[in-house]
Amino acid sequence: MANEPATSNDFQMNRPTIISLLYIGSFLMGITTIIGVILAYVWKGEPHETWEDSHYRYHIRTFWMGIAWTVVAVIGSIITLFLLAWILFPLVAVWFAARAIKSLLAAQKHQPVTNVETWLV
Repeated sequence: MANEPATSNDFQMNRPTIISLLYIGSFLMGITTIIGVILAYVWKGEPHETWEDSHYRYHIRTFWMGIAWTVVAVIGSIITLFLLAWILFPLVAVWFAARAIKSLLAAQKHQPVTNVETWLV
């Protein structure tokens, strides 16, 4: 039963979904992102369905790229006396949320994430 694709009325609480929800939850409590990436690293090494591989890579890349974009935003904000903060920080937040939602939607269908290597969504 766990390997069957979800029907339109079912919400699947599979591992990639849990990580996506932790990432989305980081907008309320930032620590959940760290928990999510730790779970992605742990679960990546455990036996899992083949469609989950892309999700773990995608979540790990999202975490590290999010850190990189945030560092760029901080440095840019300091250099421009916080003018870039009004643009960059909201963009990073929207980008991060879009990637988490993209993975969440694919996980609900038991499908791999497309374009794992992209820096965009």
